[in-house]
Amino acid sequence: MPLYVYLAALAITASVGLAWWGLSGPRTNGVVHDNLGQGLDLRTDYRQIQLGRSGYERFVEPVVRTFGDRGRRLTPSGLISATARRVELAGLTESWPVERVMAAKFGGLLIVALLGAVRLVTGAVDGPILVIIVLLALTAYLIPDAVLSRLASRRQRRLEVELSDSIDQITMSVEAGLGIDAALARAARSRHGIFGFELTRVLQDIQVGLSRDEALDRLLQRSEVADLRHVVLALRQAELYGLPIADILRVQAAELREKRRARAEEQAMKIPVKVVFPLVFCILPALFIVVLGPAVLQIVDQLGL
Repeated sequence: MPLYVYLAALAITASVGLAWWGLSGPRTNGVVHDNLGQGLDLRTDYRQIQLGRSGYERFVEPVVRTFGDRGRRLTPSGLISATARRVELAGLTESWPVERVMAAKFGGLLIVALLGAVRLVTGAVDGPILVIIVLLALTAYLIPDAVLSRLASRRQRRLEVELSDSIDQITMSVEAGLGIDAALARAARSRHGIFGFELTRVLQDIQVGLSRDEALDRLLQRSEVADLRHVVLALRQAELYGLPIADILRVQAAELREKRRARAEEQAMKIPVKVVFPLVFCILPALFIVVLGPAVLQIVDQLGL
């Protein structure tokens, strides 16, 4: 393929990035400034409000939204539900909604399809090239799902690790005389991790009018940690049967510490198995070359080979 074809493809790719960077910059006069200024004369100019928004908000977001809606219509409902579940578990409901994820999936697929079309136009395409294009298109479509799954798994692991210390703090607060809601609020203020953020959301749900059980149900919907489900179930049982919440929390905290210790020991026991392959294929060959290399050379010299 001629060199100018590669240069043209590189220029097109660079122009897309430059256009994105140029349109995403904020305007000097923000939306808040425009709204405040227009409220003085009791008139609203919708065109000025729209012009006061950044190029990303006026051009890129509508395109992404439209593209995501189109992709959502073409995707089966089961895959949409699975994607929404991964987004919720990853904690990206506000920053990366389902429509944006679908736009990323179909956007990558479209880019690969366009590059494949350029290849078809500029030269002959044999069987291996066609297979590579199909694999690249499938990879571009599945990469957002893989990234979401990894982020969701990492977030759930961090939530599981932070749960034990948070339950200990809630237990101490309840034993000190605070109610369960006040103990949750204190833990939410002092904890800065994922579980502290989830506790803050629980308290916000309670403040807007939901019951504690409904807020805890929403918490369980946003997580897949079995230990958290056990703690919530224990709290409900204690409240239902009139049991001391401090005793229940103390037992749950002790069980969580034991489970965390068991998981740490399990990870430690896996280390020797994980070290075997780098040791056999990377370290031992180099060690044998350094130790046995001079001896082999001397034997070859002595035998005259």
